[in-house]
Amino acid sequence: MKIPPGQQVYFASDQHLGAPTSAESLKREKIFVEFLDEIKTDAAAIFLLGDLFDFWFEYKQVVPKGFVRVLGKLSEIADCGIPIYFFVGNHDLWMDAYFEDELGIHTFHKPQVFELNNTKFLIGHGDGLGPGDKGYKRMKKVFTNPFSKFLFRWLHPDLGVRLAKHLSVKNKLISGDEDAKFLGEENEWLAQYAKRKLESEHYDYFVFGHRHLPMEIQLNEKSTYLNLGDWISHFTYAKFDGHQLNLKNWQKKT
Repeated sequence: MKIPPGQQVYFASDQHLGAPTSAESLKREKIFVEFLDEIKTDAAAIFLLGDLFDFWFEYKQVVPKGFVRVLGKLSEIADCGIPIYFFVGNHDLWMDAYFEDELGIHTFHKPQVFELNNTKFLIGHGDGLGPGDKGYKRMKKVFTNPFSKFLFRWLHPDLGVRLAKHLSVKNKLISGDEDAKFLGEENEWLAQYAKRKLESEHYDYFVFGHRHLPMEIQLNEKSTYLNLGDWISHFTYAKFDGHQLNLKNWQKKT
């Protein structure tokens, strides 16, 4: 992708809309929509790196209610011709074809390589990568199994969504409460994952979410790992101007 002069590529993740309550979520949703409305004026592309929702499941004819402001804004931006790339996170891992079919948003379930102005990025949500985290990795295999999804679809949406929302908030394996603590550069497992990838191939930037901590770690002279933080406590995002990728903090206008 070539970035036209004066335009930017934006990255954001972990909005967790729907949690902890509808009222609290609505406040953050309005802030994130304000952000989207601002960046659409110079965005060459927008990357959303997962956990936009605290829970998401697509039945054959039903999706969770709510989120109309952010869905409307995303569809407006996509309709303007600005490409949006969505990476499924551990909270919205049951994302299927809704974003593709209804909003025209490219959806990915695994990390992807992008070249932006000849700068090489490896981009993904970040869950289940790197060493450790074996409990979550086992759970993810169960949750993403087609038979598990088939069984869940037999639950009435009122029951299924309520149950899943409860688990999403209460279960630390899912909620990621433990992910909000800085482990030190040598122990950050996504940084370790990035270093391992560099053994076989060069990347200029590794960009992930999931950790809920904005951080930037220099892996070597030419490669950087960047985590986007979240839109719960930090309201952080990244901006690539065609040359440099930088973490930013969104200053709420309202």
